[in-house]
Amino acid sequence: MTRLVLASGNTGKLAELRALLDGTGAALVAQSELGVADVEETGLTFVENALLKARHAAQATGLPALADDSGLCVDALGGAPGLYSARYAGGHGDSTANIARLLRELDGLNPQWRTAHFYAVIVLLRHARDPQPLVAEGVWPGVILDAPRGSGGFGYDPVFLDTEHGLSAAELEPALKNRISHRGRALAQLRARLPAALAALRDPDRTSPASVAGHGELR
Repeated sequence: MTRLVLASGNTGKLAELRALLDGTGAALVAQSELGVADVEETGLTFVENALLKARHAAQATGLPALADDSGLCVDALGGAPGLYSARYAGGHGDSTANIARLLRELDGLNPQWRTAHFYAVIVLLRHARDPQPLVAEGVWPGVILDAPRGSGGFGYDPVFLDTEHGLSAAELEPALKNRISHRGRALAQLRARLPAALAALRDPDRTSPASVAGHGELR
């Protein structure tokens, strides 16, 4: 098994990513389990924030790092909450308050105008100075409900309707959600490229900062 550090302490995210990486030969450990605190997310895009987090975790632990940045983008709100999804109501990770603010913002809006999508980008850095990170992304389209439904998932899942199945993300079976979600779609891309990435991680000559310039992008 190749040990990867997840640049997050979010237990829900860790459980999802562990399930999605099952059978790949990668063992995921949360940075919080290694005493690493979150880094400030100062990027202006999802990919910038993912790279910031992965670089911070790799530098602090010496391990290859996996990081994601994701958010909910609502069309009627110009893409908000977007980068600020986790702290939309002010406090970081307060899902109840975030959902309450979102529903207030959309109060009275016709269902046809409540379209939205989840977006996720996942990056793998072989080391903190890796100039060629592996990058994958996924989009999950849906509609914002007018009230929460379901008890599963986390974050905005109770108010995000997957129109194909007619269920909120919090009502979906975990295996199905993992397959169709934004993170699941990004991980599907990552999984297709992971064997080569893990092979490179097991070869010290290919993962050292001094030699990485001589190798192509991991695909």
